[in-house]
Amino acid sequence: MEKNGLLDRRRERKVGLWVFGVSAFFFVSFFLAPLILPTDSVPELGARANAFDYATVDGAFSSGNTPASLTHVHEDGTIHVHEPFAWTELDPYTGFIYMFGDLNCHNKHERSLEINGNQMPVCTRDLGIFFGLAIGGLVFSRYGYNRWTIKDSCLSLLPDRWLEEIYRSNRRTLAWIGMGAVLCIPLLIDGFTQLLTGYESNNITRPLTGAPFGIGIAILTAAAYSARPHFFENASMVKLPANAQFELQKKEEE
Repeated sequence: MEKNGLLDRRRERKVGLWVFGVSAFFFVSFFLAPLILPTDSVPELGARANAFDYATVDGAFSSGNTPASLTHVHEDGTIHVHEPFAWTELDPYTGFIYMFGDLNCHNKHERSLEINGNQMPVCTRDLGIFFGLAIGGLVFSRYGYNRWTIKDSCLSLLPDRWLEEIYRSNRRTLAWIGMGAVLCIPLLIDGFTQLLTGYESNNITRPLTGAPFGIGIAILTAAAYSARPHFFENASMVKLPANAQFELQKKEEE
């Protein structure tokens, strides 16, 4: 019997591996796509997030290929006009990866890396986030448990001996929020400081703050798909640290 009271944790392992597999596929592809494309075939990009800007050379979904967008003024004052870029003209695999980046990332050149003379499909922050997503999914596949609620399934990653006092005093919500804050606050501080002040983040701090955020999102996603109350006969069947029981069950028994 597992530590949550069930006979096995096949679902948790499967869900965690799915999160890991999908995230790892994209993370590796962000490096592989520019590597296998011809050298210098992807120019300096920079448009909007949550929108298609490089789907076509002209017409709809091509705002990244306007004359103004293709003209880049470098720090030394030199002006460079780039060739248009459209991911619909690439092969299906690299086209899909650059489409994903076009839709989900701002693609700012100064916040992205180059491989083989080609700008990567996403910025360094997103690289960190997807690395964290893969790590979080892998960790959950090995250590996560279905404990009825999403909150308790997230906390199941921690050793029960660390959680005993938290469950005795019923501070699960506080611990859950704290767990999320530890993983998310570095990104929030870096991002909002950059937004509200003259501070400019760099391509070292962006992935370093993105990775913990990705780990948190992966754990939350895996817990959401793993927490299944119907796997238990009732709430009292859930094994919790310090032999705690859910408050609802206690009230029903009283």
